[in-house]
Amino acid sequence: MYDATNRPADAVRPRPGHGHDIVLFDMFGVIARHQSEDGRARLVATAGVPEVPFWAAYWGLRQPYDRGDLTGPGYWRQVADALGTGFGRDQVARLVEADILSWSGVDDTMVALIEELAAAGQRIALLSNIPEELAVHYETRHAWLKHFQVRAFSCRIGHAKPEPGAYRWCLDALGAEAGTVLFVDDREENVLAAEAGGLRGHLFTTPAALREALRLSA
Repeated sequence: MYDATNRPADAVRPRPGHGHDIVLFDMFGVIARHQSEDGRARLVATAGVPEVPFWAAYWGLRQPYDRGDLTGPGYWRQVADALGTGFGRDQVARLVEADILSWSGVDDTMVALIEELAAAGQRIALLSNIPEELAVHYETRHAWLKHFQVRAFSCRIGHAKPEPGAYRWCLDALGAEAGTVLFVDDREENVLAAEAGGLRGHLFTTPAALREALRLSA
């Protein structure tokens, strides 16, 4: 297995003759769930600010955090500045914790599919927009991550989807031609960006639809 901090110089080339030599997965919205409603409410309550401006600042500043340009405390200081307020050290720590918890749910059906693909010898990889604190949380709690030949976490590769560099990094790490990779993501802009780089794309809706795209029996 290769990840963003341990990549061999000569990655294995994809095997010819397979419809999808490599399946490159997004994580949130595909394998892991989007933020829970309880988690979102906890974040707003912890920040102690109105909901609408909170989410505008949260998402407006998220890309640099996901890309690893900011630490968790640095990100939350910028959010506070955008809101015209200040978060104390303890409050920042609680915001980091609440943020992690809000993204901690996984889809067991998709985890089972990942394990099925790995057991069948399918090459699979992961490309996720994720900050360092959340990446560590998943690494320490989810053994299924070991199945991915490449784990491209945005905070460690210096690129976040839909930036073209994120897809190029994965192709380089995999030693793969773009046309041999099927990219699976629930956000259309990310799929379109992958296709613009020559990858094949699948807009994720349900595990059943993905199984059909991969020609797997239920």
